[in-house]
Amino acid sequence: MEQSEFIWMNGEVVPWEDAQVHVLTHALHYGTSVFEGVRCYDTEIGPAIFRHQDHVDRLFRSAQAYFMELPFTAEEIRAATLDLIARNKLSSCYIRPIAYRGYGSMGLFPLAVDVDVTIAVWEWGLYLGEDGKRDGIRAKISSWRRISPETLIPYAKAGGQYLNSILAKVEAHNAGYDEAILLDHVGNVCEGTGENIFVVRDGVISTPPMTSSILEGISRDSIIKIAADMGHEVVIREIAADELPIADEIFLTGTAAEMVPVRELDDRPVGSGKPGELTKALLAVYEDALYGRDERYRDWLDPVPASPAPS
Repeated sequence: MEQSEFIWMNGEVVPWEDAQVHVLTHALHYGTSVFEGVRCYDTEIGPAIFRHQDHVDRLFRSAQAYFMELPFTAEEIRAATLDLIARNKLSSCYIRPIAYRGYGSMGLFPLAVDVDVTIAVWEWGLYLGEDGKRDGIRAKISSWRRISPETLIPYAKAGGQYLNSILAKVEAHNAGYDEAILLDHVGNVCEGTGENIFVVRDGVISTPPMTSSILEGISRDSIIKIAADMGHEVVIREIAADELPIADEIFLTGTAAEMVPVRELDDRPVGSGKPGELTKALLAVYEDALYGRDERYRDWLDPVPASPAPS
């Protein structure tokens, strides 16, 4: 991991190496945390965070789902993030805000445990690699199913829930693949381990609905809006697993991975076995949005101040 100089913890800016928690932190034992993955880009208007407010709002929705009252407002977290990037003198970075039950009590009843909030920023490349974004990745359908809404809360981005994705990710890695595609609890297509999925057939773009246990991705929403601006309707519907082998194109979206074509699924080529034309066209506009090159999406960018706020 590429270290930065400072991390924000509960309202204080501390050196990276001093940002530590107690070994009896509640979240360490029971997964009682919610978090976000956000990116700042070196854009046409300077360093700017992509869809920052949407990520902050989702952090608060996740916290509410798990009865966590954050001790800071959404605007305080937004401002702290912008200030932290400026303090670390970063022009582009990955951003990880996390709210978690801290030290003070053990046991499964969490409400007596205070909620701590930390924000870290650092330089981090694409989750599935630049070559994966350019050439496409190899994926497999996982034997592990995505968590059911009868078990946990799929729309919440909660720490403990990611054990599900870890199992699928390790299974795919051990079998020689780059990524896993999970089905939902009834066997329909859900998502990747850290990305939403889109399927293209006969020029029609489809993506699973919230009822398929997906995380309501912000990158997913961006692609839906960009596709509409390009004249393509995205059909939000349940997708049967047996639709994947006959797809013309498949691609994944997520903040960490950005937008990644799937060139091969379960040892079979997807379409031509190369990134499809529609995927490449969407990716080109999406990248223009990320880097501020397209005026239509400038309101998705939250500029970082040139210098940190005075202490």
